[in-house]
Amino acid sequence: MDERNDDVMTGAMLVLVGAILGAGAALLLAPQSGRKTRRDISRYARKTGKMVEGVAEEVVGSVAGMADAVEEKAEELLQKGVDLSRESREAVLAALKEGQERLGRQRDRLAKLLG
Repeated sequence: MDERNDDVMTGAMLVLVGAILGAGAALLLAPQSGRKTRRDISRYARKTGKMVEGVAEEVVGSVAGMADAVEEKAEELLQKGVDLSRESREAVLAALKEGQERLGRQRDRLAKLLG
């Protein structure tokens, strides 16, 4: 998923660089009046701005999706930890109970022997 976000960011940067280079080339090579050139640049800037907005929305969506995935994974790991803790506690309690029973049996045996 990180690779996709890198691709989106790279694409956004390429669009931005392309817009800047295109505007510069238009200014240098324009065979038209300044007013018309400014109008064309303004249109191009609006069009590029809309494109960048679309890319930004896609990036925001990707980041939101990643955040949701991370949250789900964290909840899953937390639940696994809770389950593991519960299982461990039950195993320790069972071992303690068995130990107490063995000690009781040994105590009874010693009591019979000593008598």
